Amino acid sequence: MTETTLPGARRKIFAWTLFDFANTAFYVVVLTVGYPTYFREIVVGNAPNADFLWSVSFSTSMLLVALISPILGAAADFGIGKKRFLGLFTALCILATAALFFVGESMVLWGMLLLVLANVGFEAGLVFYDAFLPEITTERSYGRVSGYGFAMGYVGSLVTLMVAFPLYKEGFEAANLLNVRLSFLLAAGFFLVFALPIFVVVPDRQRVVLERVDVVRVGIQRVFTTFREFSRYRNIGRFLLSYFVYIDGVNTIIVFSALFARETLQFDLAEIVVFFAMVQTAAIIGAAVFGVVADHIGQKKTLSVTLILWLLVVGGAYVTTGKWLFYVIGAVAGIALGSSQSTSRSLMSHLTPPEKKTEFFGFFSFFGKASAILGPLVFGIVSTEVDQRTAILSVAAFLLVGLLLLQRVQEPRIDLGPRSANIGNGQH
Repeated sequence: MTETTLPGARRKIFAWTLFDFANTAFYVVVLTVGYPTYFREIVVGNAPNADFLWSVSFSTSMLLVALISPILGAAADFGIGKKRFLGLFTALCILATAALFFVGESMVLWGMLLLVLANVGFEAGLVFYDAFLPEITTERSYGRVSGYGFAMGYVGSLVTLMVAFPLYKEGFEAANLLNVRLSFLLAAGFFLVFALPIFVVVPDRQRVVLERVDVVRVGIQRVFTTFREFSRYRNIGRFLLSYFVYIDGVNTIIVFSALFARETLQFDLAEIVVFFAMVQTAAIIGAAVFGVVADHIGQKKTLSVTLILWLLVVGGAYVTTGKWLFYVIGAVAGIALGSSQSTSRSLMSHLTPPEKKTEFFGFFSFFGKASAILGPLVFGIVSTEVDQRTAILSVAAFLLVGLLLLQRVQEPRIDLGPRSANIGNGQH
């Protein structure tokens, strides 16, 4: 039986990847392009503490997600169901994003609260979305299917940019503020429409729960049990430590790339938008191509190559003084971005035992969210005390240490059998 005749496999995978396509509307509009500037210039009125208020909102949401992700993952593994939790947090993100339309001048508390709620919904939902990967394909194809998901996400970001651009072209002039606020409704609607297929098409494999359970209590108990048994999962622990360090460097690059382009290389806003679009385009290629590569040479080797690419990106950014070279560096960074995110997810799927997939993906999410605090903080301190170019070297340290720690991870052998096993119904 070929992969084209396997019943429902392609349809489930496509529906799953559409969720990545959907949620990037929130990421692009609310976290990177539209709402941050709207919050600073309109909601807070360019107050001196505007950036501080934004960072408090974002950090609070990430802290909440980091704390609840392992508990939610463990509770879902117990048998309550991943799809139920995914639906709950997706709805939270969509509703909070839509409510941003009503946030106006001086509504600082509401502007912060809705951002926290929306980002908690976005990030917590990813715990359950990621955990569907082992249920829609076989181990042989984790790499490429994970890559398809990230590639669809990058396509979604490009589509969102194109659709939202007419709403942003007049900037934050008073006459255009309604258009800017409409972009928040656009992001919510985009997320809603393209997230629906995963709930309709992709089944949720779960145990039958015969009695009502306290999911919080069960979740906490299973998390503590996992910690007590962690000596049995040392290999996963080694990977999570490596992931925590290198993804910290990757997150820092994502957070500060636009600021570096603006302040150090004197990019204007239009050039930054073009740069961001180019990075996303390259990331599509990186996620798709390296997903296939990972299934042929292994996830660990592919991830090691990706981290070396990141080190080259950091070195190039440190020495560059021209815009054209920074565009080239951005293209390489995009390829590395798509590969590092996708391959990390698929390697995690290979390492974790089937009965603890969602729980360990909760820890995977925890390490990813927690790392979003340390790296940017170090970069900000070094940049303030010295300069941005020197701060870039701090990112290189995270990437290098993460690469070295990754070499201690033992990748399990995967049966590379006949091509017909590439995409299956999730039964291993």
